[in-house]
Amino acid sequence: MVSDVNECGLSLTRAKQTRVLMVGAGGIGCELLKNLVLTGFKEVHIVDLDTIDLSNLNRQFLFRHEHIKKSKALVAKEAAQKFNPNVEIVAHHANIKDAEFNIEWFSSFAIVFNALDNLEARRHVNKMCLAADVPLIDSGTTGYNGQVMVIKKGVTACYDCSYKETPKSFPVCTIRSTPSQPIHCIVWGKSYLLNEIFGTSEDESAFDHSADGENANEIAELRRESEALRHIRESVGTEQFAQMLFDKVFNTDIVRLRSMEDMWKSRKPPEPLDYRALMEKASEVIRAKELVLKDDQKVWSLEENLVVFNDSLERLSKRILDMKAHQNGTGPSPIITFDKDDEDTLDFVAASANIRSSLFGIDRKPKFDIKQMAGNIIPAIATTNAIVAGLCVLESFKVLRGEYDQAKEVYLTPFMPARLLGIDRPRKPNPDCPVCSVFQTRVYVDLSRATLNDLVEDFLKLELGYGDKEISVSNEVGILYDPDETDNLEKKLTELGIKQDSFLTVTDEDDDETYVNVVIAIQEAYAPPLLFTPILQTDTYPSKEPSGDKPIKGVDSEGLKIPMKPKKDTPAPETNGHQNGVGKRPHDSAPLETTLAKRPHPDDSAEVTLAKKARIAAGASADDDVVLIGDGTQAGAIVIEDDGAILIDD
Repeated sequence: MVSDVNECGLSLTRAKQTRVLMVGAGGIGCELLKNLVLTGFKEVHIVDLDTIDLSNLNRQFLFRHEHIKKSKALVAKEAAQKFNPNVEIVAHHANIKDAEFNIEWFSSFAIVFNALDNLEARRHVNKMCLAADVPLIDSGTTGYNGQVMVIKKGVTACYDCSYKETPKSFPVCTIRSTPSQPIHCIVWGKSYLLNEIFGTSEDESAFDHSADGENANEIAELRRESEALRHIRESVGTEQFAQMLFDKVFNTDIVRLRSMEDMWKSRKPPEPLDYRALMEKASEVIRAKELVLKDDQKVWSLEENLVVFNDSLERLSKRILDMKAHQNGTGPSPIITFDKDDEDTLDFVAASANIRSSLFGIDRKPKFDIKQMAGNIIPAIATTNAIVAGLCVLESFKVLRGEYDQAKEVYLTPFMPARLLGIDRPRKPNPDCPVCSVFQTRVYVDLSRATLNDLVEDFLKLELGYGDKEISVSNEVGILYDPDETDNLEKKLTELGIKQDSFLTVTDEDDDETYVNVVIAIQEAYAPPLLFTPILQTDTYPSKEPSGDKPIKGVDSEGLKIPMKPKKDTPAPETNGHQNGVGKRPHDSAPLETTLAKRPHPDDSAEVTLAKKARIAAGASADDDVVLIGDGTQAGAIVIEDDGAILIDD
């Protein structure tokens, strides 16, 4: 007990000297920020893009009714500061994927806490923490279930080491031609129309093509529709843009669908809309536009949806044109993707889905419901958030002491025969994980003059030691270089869309003595003003100036040794018709699972090249501990022994 008290005191002392980052200021974030501030962490940064909704108030206790529509991060800072004025809280009302939150910025923190509710953002923070070599404490809740895990590069499994649930898919012809439910129209607006106009064309990841062979003619026609939309896309920002898009998807396409008489023998055909006639009816709604936009609980009329459709198109058009203007014509075209916390994209998807629903005789939904459905949101429970946030801080004490072997993966699963906390030892990194099984390094680049040839010849072959090996270099777009693809060698990296905090993957193509994939994080070589303070006063950062005349310099690349890919074990020979070991009981130690994790998901990591995609395999760990918390016939606190004490008040 004395040892536990001493360790707790040491953790609290270190916390008062520590700078941490919390991503997400929602259900878990409010509870976690309160805990971090009361624990006395020296400096806490909060990043959240979202604003406060009425629906948040029942469980996000830092917010009040007067805060609705205000920034979650800024209001959370103001409310939590009163708990402990000695803690410095810095709020960022921004997207964690913005360029300002780069690897250097992540590396300035001692611990990062994830309190996010969407898969894509959690994967991004996981990737950035691995690149910056900063420990991450990831958490999540789904209703009454919760999960906390510590992620440390090279020591524990990362967020992508285990399978994740695959988003539900829908037949493409149902989405594009014969919708029958509100979700079909929402997926059409989110995964098809938004992407065709502002994103990556023909993004059909939410569509099921298994039956396409039976609908070849329809698929061909749908592709012609996409081509027509690409022409309309070129009119973004013009006065005619909104009507051109409306007439295409809500009139011309609908008239074409109605002409397919066989399709409507057993269902009512959709009714096309006339833009000018509907605009005449919407004259009063236009004057009350601001009131309509604020009311996300109301089922908007057809005229109100048209007004929101036009207004969101105007906002999105301005954004995409501004992005193109700042890009100066270099790199890939900028895109806008759906985010449930992005009002512009949410308004567009909500209005588009509701107008389409009206055409097909489907019930329209309020914007609030569409946000839940488009964002795959499962409402959280305040008590679950509080328990998970407390577990996050307890695990952070172990991280501060460097005791990663004492860290636990904790699962809250209350609908077992009794209330359970499933305690699992941290899993080892999955050798087949496309995110953390790679070798990661950073390189400082003078982007004003560095070419792909400089990277390949001077850095990869000489500095990293690839020598005469056959290698390929790729990014999220595709292969930039391999022995048969040398056209890009003389191009500047900026011409290939490579910029600050871009990631490049190097793949060893040799069959023998093959290196693991290497992920290189690009850091600009100039030395910008220091935007942050070191974690401790003794901390220093490497020079950002390339050495000599070379425009590329590795960060601590001297002495780096890239590991080899492990050779696959060959199956044991059979004896007398039976394999060795048959009859032995398998080790029954799979981790306790919740609905939060460990479901199959398609490989969508940006680090995996298009030519060679790694296969994710679920990791397994041993010696699971399950701790039972009784419902309590005795008063007082229940103590769970976990290399320390967890106190849960009855």
